Amino acid sequence: MTKLKLGAIPDDKPVKVTVELPAQVHRDLTAYAEVLGKETEQSIEPVKLIAPMLERFMKTDRGFARARKKRPSGNARTTPAASGNPSD
Repeated sequence: MTKLKLGAIPDDKPVKVTVELPAQVHRDLTAYAEVLGKETEQSIEPVKLIAPMLERFMKTDRGFARARKKRPSGNARTTPAASGNPSD
């Protein structure tokens, strides 16, 4: 069994974003989805891997964790585009 960093992908309400990927990254993402699909016995769309991969990356980035701890709480900025609510 292959040891992948991602497990089963939860079905969660998404926020729609548009992103352009280099062709090689897209091919790798597709290959990863195929391997993960075999491991978890799920049919996985490659695009569904982007959010869990980013989430895992940020959770394991020690520099980001330190910077986030230094940020004063309650100072998070939310823009209308970031909140998903155009009336903000």
